Amino acid sequence: MATIVPLTNVDDTLIEQLLDRAFGDGRQARTAYRIREGTDWLEALSFAVLDEEDFLAGTIQLWPIALTDPDGRNHPLFMVGPVAVLPEKQDEGYGKALMVAALGAIDASASLPQMMIGDPEYYGRFFGFTAEHTANWHCPGPYEQSRLLVRCANPAILPAEGMLGPWPASLKQ
Repeated sequence: MATIVPLTNVDDTLIEQLLDRAFGDGRQARTAYRIREGTDWLEALSFAVLDEEDFLAGTIQLWPIALTDPDGRNHPLFMVGPVAVLPEKQDEGYGKALMVAALGAIDASASLPQMMIGDPEYYGRFFGFTAEHTANWHCPGPYEQSRLLVRCANPAILPAEGMLGPWPASLKQ
């Protein structure tokens, strides 16, 4: 039986090795890395899944980011991802379990909108993410507009237009 644990319980080297295996060479050049550049993942919202033999099978990280509107105002968001599962462990429910753990750890009474770059059909069907409100959002690098997703209880609070990037207060000095 799989076990979900806080990601802080896992050695950083093992996390990096898993991410390399899941996403391959050049993963750090992806647009998602640019969006969260200079920030640290949120410890209370990031998890690992251990397989039945207590080996690391997957991880999920959430990050503090912002959508900066055309007037220069920063609107805080949580960036979901990467959701990484070892190739040989995919299609065993580990990714879904990680998503449930991370999204379930968000305080509903103070919830920020969550965004991710991912498969709209999968993340929409199981977790309520949509590209409906992100048509005029931009990223610092290449991306497919249909894969830029958001999940928000009240989409009216979201700016219609903006640039995604790190949350300024979270940047290291």
